[in-house]
Amino acid sequence: MTKGKRNDIAIVFEDEDIIIVNKPSGLLTMSTGKEDEVTAYTLLTDYVKRKNLRSRIFIVHRLDRDTSGLLIFAKTPDTKYALQDYWEEAVLERRYVAVTERVPSPASGRVVSWLKENKKSFIVSSSPTDNGGQKAITNYKVLKSNGKNALVEFELETGRKNQIRVHASSVLGTPVAGDRKYGASCSPINRLALHAESIKFKHPWTGEILSFTTGIPKSFLSLF
Repeated sequence: MTKGKRNDIAIVFEDEDIIIVNKPSGLLTMSTGKEDEVTAYTLLTDYVKRKNLRSRIFIVHRLDRDTSGLLIFAKTPDTKYALQDYWEEAVLERRYVAVTERVPSPASGRVVSWLKENKKSFIVSSSPTDNGGQKAITNYKVLKSNGKNALVEFELETGRKNQIRVHASSVLGTPVAGDRKYGASCSPINRLALHAESIKFKHPWTGEILSFTTGIPKSFLSLF
């Protein structure tokens, strides 16, 4: 196991098969095609190649550029596909924390809807009935509130694109703070206030249950 930091991306766990990092807000998971673009992928590729020029990194899942938190990379193609192909079975728990505009009511619950992306605008919409999109399930719980904002824990039962952001805005009526794309009107900490706080999953080869948490960002807690 190795713990360290490489160009603003903290390595939380490393073995011969996987690397788990705590990605900062503002850093892409992978390139959009622009030349010399710094991403979590390029930073980790440089990191492993310093040890062995033949080493490679493979993306298992992604976080939006402005979402921070725990992100898993594989060191071999077999590990990547083992995790991706059995993601629903392998991942036992995924929790996020967010600051929302306004306070969700009720203070806890389960959101179920179908999410569909507009291929031109890249905006994901939510429907309470099947609209040809993907079924998405999110559990949530208010941890703190100050009347204006709430600190909310979200647990994913599915992992769809922009799932938490869309459910918070379109279904709960409480957009994630700083999320202009989905209706937020302010940005109290000058970033998208969404963080992948914890993940618990079964190692694809050893079968060991691995659990990691980063805690709630201090910038989120400063609002309460």
